[in-house]
Amino acid sequence: MLSPNVDTIAAIATAQGRGGVGVIRISGPEIEALASGILGKLPAARHATYCNFLDENGDALDQGIALYFPSPHSYTGDDVLELQGHGGPAVLQLILQRCLDLGARLAQPGEFTRRAFLNDKLDLAQAESVADLIDANTSEAARSAVRSMRGVFSAAIHDLVDELIYLRMLIEAMLDFPEEEVDSIDLERRDALLNRLQLKLQRTLDTAKQGSLLREGAHVVIAGQPNVGKSSLLNRLSGEEVALVSDIPGTTRDVIRQAIQIRGVPLHIMDTAGLRESEDAVENMGIALTRQTLHRADLILMLLDASQGMTAQNEAILAGLPADIPRLLVFNKVDLLVGKAPKDVGVHDPFVFVSAKTGEGLEELLGRLLEAVGWRDQESGSFMARERHLRALARAQSHLNQAHAVLTSAELFAEELLLAQRALNEITGEFTSDDLLGEIFSRFCIGK
Repeated sequence: MLSPNVDTIAAIATAQGRGGVGVIRISGPEIEALASGILGKLPAARHATYCNFLDENGDALDQGIALYFPSPHSYTGDDVLELQGHGGPAVLQLILQRCLDLGARLAQPGEFTRRAFLNDKLDLAQAESVADLIDANTSEAARSAVRSMRGVFSAAIHDLVDELIYLRMLIEAMLDFPEEEVDSIDLERRDALLNRLQLKLQRTLDTAKQGSLLREGAHVVIAGQPNVGKSSLLNRLSGEEVALVSDIPGTTRDVIRQAIQIRGVPLHIMDTAGLRESEDAVENMGIALTRQTLHRADLILMLLDASQGMTAQNEAILAGLPADIPRLLVFNKVDLLVGKAPKDVGVHDPFVFVSAKTGEGLEELLGRLLEAVGWRDQESGSFMARERHLRALARAQSHLNQAHAVLTSAELFAEELLLAQRALNEITGEFTSDDLLGEIFSRFCIGK
């Protein structure tokens, strides 16, 4: 729990700009004195009270609703007062300044949620999901953030930790009583528990990767020779004319970025300069930038002309692509193949035929694109996850795999289980450094 001498903090909790309603949030031990100064009295707990918000002379700054939530039944776990007035920036600043004059201090970014975490109202994964819900750009991302905020992700982690603790107890018993002969049934139970843990952890990691994809999105680079329709495909995917389309080779010189959504999954699509040998210095700069961009991609859409098929130039481009990045071959301009069969693709990479001009094959492309970036539809839904969660889960998985490799050494086996448990506890904040907490909550908006 927080120290009872903690500061009382205040902040505007609604977004900047004009609005019908604006909210000032205050939390801390001096709520009663502050409420007396700005409202004339402390409102009844958990009742909406219509009142004037008063200045130092007792004159009304605004009129609105006051809500009082006494500790511990509040968002932060401390006493909380919320003042809901008119949403003009000037009046909100006047009310906030009045709160500061009465002894509150301006809250730091994420400080309300940090107090909720420190007061055991939320664990760390749930606290992070609050910020993720605010930042969600798609409906799927918002749903996943809500699932995490409700504790679905945390429950999966706690389930893994509970099974780890049970397995550790079994192993510690073997270590504490070495003179006792270890029954084969105990060894079978140990192996069964470890195998079940590994399967559960893999399922949790797979679901977390889906949540991370919803949060971060995937970076998709469109590459290929000049005039194969890269800019046309970007325009078709985005639903608007974001890139200049021309029959003149080398029109695209810079990387053009456009954010899109496919079935609720955010993608960052990048159109790049055509890859070829050129005498134009500016075009060569664009080609160099294309090659740099390719190395930072999560997926490469290699665009080809369906009427030409796999040419020697295309094979050379494919050979020069980063080998560790997934790619999907897109044979464009099938609208020009009226009455003609498409050329033999002659490759083993996944491919699809489309027309950026007419939209033919677009639905198949969208499905293949999502599959290529790792998206899988899940009946139970995903939960929001961050990169640090994925790293912690991967470390836990590595320790369980190592535990499997040292089954004959109970001491080493027990140590690997302990390290796996610590990695999982980092996700919920039960084993977390203050530096990490500062980094996480500093990224929140003020007032949350």
